[in-house]
Amino acid sequence: MVEKNGTVPAPAGRRVTLRDVARVAGVSHQTVSRAINGKGEIDPETQRRVLDVARELRYRPSRFGRGLVRPDVVTIGLIVSDVVNPFFPEFIAGVIEAAGGRDWQVVVASTENDRLRELTLLRSLGRQVDALVGYLSHTDEELEPYVAGVPLVIVDRGQDSAAYALVRVDTEAGVRAGLEHLIERGHRRIGMIDCFSACDPVVRRQTFLDVAQAHRLPVDEGWIVLGEQTTAGGGTAFEALRAAHPDVTAVLAFNDLVAIGAFQAARRLGVAVPAECALVGFDGLSVGELIDPPLTTIHLDKRRLGELAVHQVDQLLAGELPPPALLSPRLVVRGTT
Repeated sequence: MVEKNGTVPAPAGRRVTLRDVARVAGVSHQTVSRAINGKGEIDPETQRRVLDVARELRYRPSRFGRGLVRPDVVTIGLIVSDVVNPFFPEFIAGVIEAAGGRDWQVVVASTENDRLRELTLLRSLGRQVDALVGYLSHTDEELEPYVAGVPLVIVDRGQDSAAYALVRVDTEAGVRAGLEHLIERGHRRIGMIDCFSACDPVVRRQTFLDVAQAHRLPVDEGWIVLGEQTTAGGGTAFEALRAAHPDVTAVLAFNDLVAIGAFQAARRLGVAVPAECALVGFDGLSVGELIDPPLTTIHLDKRRLGELAVHQVDQLLAGELPPPALLSPRLVVRGTT
């Protein structure tokens, strides 16, 4: 809804306030408060108009106004897909550290990789916090009824957004760096273990194919194998890739867990790493340093990713919808290449 002068009543990404409702309805904020809280003392027509405006603007009464917490404490609701995955503790730590530097608090929840639970958490957490940060797989249109005006930062989703703040990982640059490193090492028969993910679902595959074509590698989509985002999934996918292409000499994996699974499978199959098959992971997990030889990986500063997300929240709470923040990965060369 817009006002008569054509202006938008509340900036995109900011929580709609009681004063926003008052401005659009053409009444005082005290009148809005009385109408929403059913205090009477106003005529029924005015109350109906105020409530209609509140519904259209998706106004939510502030939990501060209901006395649930101190009004000077900002709370972020943080949603991740799997707290057991070693990627997320560092990211969560980055969010908590950046929030703590602002005297904010953080509530953490996990979807357990359940898309329906993702929406349920958005709705329940949104009633308790000032802003939301999440690894989310749904589209803007699917999210909107569950977010209901709460400032939201979406992390590493492979879709643009006109309504919510974004933090992105430059996946294309990471895949390109990993492949070009392998090509520089003399590899031409390179395979990839990919996984289903809401994060840039097409970018990894397309970048692999583009780089392969640019360097005239004798590989195509048949050299890309899908697997689960686990060590077991990486092992199964590596075995399938070797069965289809016994001459493969290098593999780029979806993440470090998948790469470690591929490493274990190579050992079972008697394939020497890196002498017979080199491996590159993605994410830069510390667990990759524990295998022998240690894993070459595309490293992401996961704490920095959390910091960027909190900075986006800062902008939203100031009434601005910031441009997407971008995290650039870097190649860390170790023993598996």
